[in-house]
Amino acid sequence: MDVRTVSVSKEIKATPEEVWSLITDLPSMGRWSPENDGGDWIRGATGPELGAKFRGKNSWKGRSWKASVTITEYDAPQRFTFEMRIGPFGGADWIFDIEPTSNGCKVTETWIEKETNFLRKVGVLATRVTDRASHTRMSMETTLENLAKEIDS
Repeated sequence: MDVRTVSVSKEIKATPEEVWSLITDLPSMGRWSPENDGGDWIRGATGPELGAKFRGKNSWKGRSWKASVTITEYDAPQRFTFEMRIGPFGGADWIFDIEPTSNGCKVTETWIEKETNFLRKVGVLATRVTDRASHTRMSMETTLENLAKEIDS
């Protein structure tokens, strides 16, 4: 199983608590992300908490797919992590770290792909994204930029 990591950071003029309330609101993530379209809490979950499950809706260039994730870290307002797994084929972890700064906070979004070659090939067929790491970097940069714009408005 190969592991790839992409990480991007953005200084945001808001308190860690303000940013935390937005990034943990997974149904609203579609407001900022170019790929994620929001989604729904599932299996009895009604909001973000450790162990809660969420089914994200995603799309890119005419393709759409769903991915279920589980919240694996929920340390307000510093660290929020969720993982997507497809059985023995692997998946990805998404990590948001929030650090206070003199002007607000620094938000770092990290993606750690832990997929088998089989799942990577299925992913390309489903999404038509051939370079997932570069695409994910662009998506994370756009998400954090849009998040910062929403807070500043």
